[in-house]
Amino acid sequence: MPKKKQKGPRPKHVPQRTCVVCRCTHAKRALIRLVRDADGRVHVDPTGKRNGRGAYLCHNSECWNQAIRRGALARALRIDALHPDDSAALEAYARALTPLTIAE
Repeated sequence: MPKKKQKGPRPKHVPQRTCVVCRCTHAKRALIRLVRDADGRVHVDPTGKRNGRGAYLCHNSECWNQAIRRGALARALRIDALHPDDSAALEAYARALTPLTIAE
């Protein structure tokens, strides 16, 4: 039985990632990547290309607060605990976030 030919161009593959707190799945570029470097410090990775273990959070500041308070971020990045300086920097970043509406 012959295969049906697809009409039109094939849709482009969009990588999906999951927020470590609310477990919502969105396009990779719609979430914010945090990365643990070789020294065990955590940084925001706006380009998504830094070396190290990565985890994703959505643009909801409540997700950021829960990730820091409950230890979800430390678990996802496979570290014992966040460094106090990293924690303060991430909380400041969360306060500056503006909610992003993501089209499904």
